[in-house]
Amino acid sequence: MEVIPKIKDGEIDLLHLQIFEILLVERNLTRCARVLNMTQPALSKMLARLRLFFGDPLFVRVALRMEPTPKALELAQPVRAVLDGMRALRSGYVAFDPLTSERRFSVFMVDAAVVQMLPPLLAALRVEAPKVHVQAVPCDVHHLDQWLESGLVDFAIGSFASLTQGIRRHPLWTERYVSLFRKGHPRLSAENMAAGGDDARAQDALERFINEQHALVSATGTGHEYAHAERQLEAILPSDHIVCRVPTFASAALIARNSDVVATVPRTLGTALARDLDLVAVEPPLPLPPMEIAQYWHDRFHRDPGSQWFRSIVRRLFVRDGAQAT
Repeated sequence: MEVIPKIKDGEIDLLHLQIFEILLVERNLTRCARVLNMTQPALSKMLARLRLFFGDPLFVRVALRMEPTPKALELAQPVRAVLDGMRALRSGYVAFDPLTSERRFSVFMVDAAVVQMLPPLLAALRVEAPKVHVQAVPCDVHHLDQWLESGLVDFAIGSFASLTQGIRRHPLWTERYVSLFRKGHPRLSAENMAAGGDDARAQDALERFINEQHALVSATGTGHEYAHAERQLEAILPSDHIVCRVPTFASAALIARNSDVVATVPRTLGTALARDLDLVAVEPPLPLPPMEIAQYWHDRFHRDPGSQWFRSIVRRLFVRDGAQAT
């Protein structure tokens, strides 16, 4: 029995099949629309066409989720085979010319990477690949491995140690931290927060740090290795001194700029924000675990010419200390 009917002109195309594939992963129309960078009404219209074509609801609402019907589960493997075939054709037979390509690369990253990496990356693309587009995808680590495997996301950039099965990685640099506070802070300065090699000064800096109010960035749900630093900060700071939790490092820095709150953020980003926002940046007076920042991609796309080219641009711009791919 044929599982996928013969496609007739004007009925469904590869985008419809891609929507089907994403819904199988996401089980949510809003998140599916976000992944595809399209409006939810447009997505609903395409889902209606899929339902008509296959003669089945395919996905039914159960509480807050869109659960696949038995027919949808039956279609999953054949649809995947069609999409895999098209991706293989693209990577194996379609030449990639950065000067003329209009390809869109989607990259999964936290705001630190967006702020510090996109400007130089976009500047390089403007010269070498003027029609290529980059889309920064919001973090949802629960599906990241599936997105990379399916090609819905081309790359992840950050520190995601949980990405293992079928994932290749290229280390870029090792990231540490700085603590930010505003110039003219009533109790903190670069001088009294400099521990140096003096145990008494180090203890004084630590006590000053603990006694201040802090804006803590929450890595919950991102899978980012910053979560280890977050837990160490939570362990040493009194709970009533964590006055707010925010989802991004940049927002924590802005809060520090406009209050007496301290924000602890990755050093590369923090140094740039300290310059742009006129903040003081000091080394935290407690040891925080460093992060290895890397770019990640799935082995299925390792030989894709476009993927190879994009990875080479990222390596050229951001690799430090001769890091090697694994």
